[in-house]
Amino acid sequence: MTIDPEKKKKMLSYRWAIFVVLAIAYFFVYFHRTTGGAISDTLQDFFGVGTASVALLASAYLYAYTLMQIPSGILTDKMGPRKAATIFVFLIAVGSLLSAYSATCGNFTLMIAGKFIIGIGAAVVYIPIMKVLAVWFRKNEFASMSGVLLLVGNVGGIAAATPMVIMMDSLGIQNTYIVLAIITAVIALLCWFIVRNHPSEKDLPSIEEVVSEETGEPITESTSAKIGTTEALKKTFFSGRKFWPLAIWFFFIYGTIMLWQASQAGSYYKGIMGFDATTASLMITMVGVGMVFGCPLAGILSDKVFHSRKKVVIIGTLVYTIIWAVIWLTSGMDAMYNTGIQAAINFAFGFFGGFFVVSYAQIKELYPIAMAGTSTAALNLFPFAGGAILITIAGFIVTSKTLAQYQTLWLMAFIMMVIATICAFISVEKGEKEKKAKGAEPEVAPADQN
Repeated sequence: MTIDPEKKKKMLSYRWAIFVVLAIAYFFVYFHRTTGGAISDTLQDFFGVGTASVALLASAYLYAYTLMQIPSGILTDKMGPRKAATIFVFLIAVGSLLSAYSATCGNFTLMIAGKFIIGIGAAVVYIPIMKVLAVWFRKNEFASMSGVLLLVGNVGGIAAATPMVIMMDSLGIQNTYIVLAIITAVIALLCWFIVRNHPSEKDLPSIEEVVSEETGEPITESTSAKIGTTEALKKTFFSGRKFWPLAIWFFFIYGTIMLWQASQAGSYYKGIMGFDATTASLMITMVGVGMVFGCPLAGILSDKVFHSRKKVVIIGTLVYTIIWAVIWLTSGMDAMYNTGIQAAINFAFGFFGGFFVVSYAQIKELYPIAMAGTSTAALNLFPFAGGAILITIAGFIVTSKTLAQYQTLWLMAFIMMVIATICAFISVEKGEKEKKAKGAEPEVAPADQN
């Protein structure tokens, strides 16, 4: 197959423009997701509500995000990433405006409604990006690009800690959300004018054609193929071990990340450790800093070093589980009331927790590209369900913010991660069964030369 060199060059460069726009959108998806932990005290003081109400606010985003996961996959596969991203990024702006209005009238219920709408909008951003990566990038680039995307997202998570507190202190709650609404509305317009569903819409060669020319291998799967919604859902949810161990694993690993980063870490450091608000926010920021380094490294390790998704997932899960054991076992110890030690723990927490990014490549490769949106969204249902449910449970466990209550919560998280580690080991990656079958084949004895 021969491709026009100029068209190939344009295709390989234009995909970066699409990625940059969608990555900026994802920055604000993560920004809104992780604001709860840093600004919880500010909201409590402003609206005069308790910890359970603030926990409900944080989980409102995650419940909306969870409810929209399957629809987001279906919408992405049906509408295409361009239209889906444009509409729902604009919805984030609408939710931000409602949040601003809630501050104006002092109505915390409207703040929760605004957060819920933001969650609905944010839910249909990540899946279109995954579809774009599947259609515009080579298979051996997918995990690395997913890591870069999570790097950008976690910079948004960092901005949701200390910088968000500074914004609210200087601009107020109302003006902060108005600024966020304007920014996300502009991003929605950029999605419409720049993002394209497939290279063919720009009269450019597809990525499978580019790879076929580069490798000389025939095209085995088209990125423009279509699969019905019902068939895609059946292929995903009824695929047994291909899907469910990863789903359960993701529920626990990301649920515990959100439990710490977006909900309880800030109040733990201020109430138990005695850190001031700035230092507590810095500790949360270190989780995002760890992910900034961990996510892209995990993608590179998967694509370039181990050439395996599962191995990287297992490594990250094992170390992350050990970190939870450290948090649980050392809580309340005098030696741990050290900002340097806590910063290191939070950095490692984010670094190895960020290895979860490789699971998207693992699940994507197990199903046809035509249903990449649906299969990825089905998996993505579980981490955010985990976050929403665990944050809600935490609001009932940590009622008076005592050390014993936090220790109970940390033990619960550790036990969950032990279960997640088992799930990581029994999960499946593409080609694994074939390799095992090949290894199990009996060797054929050499023919008798006599």
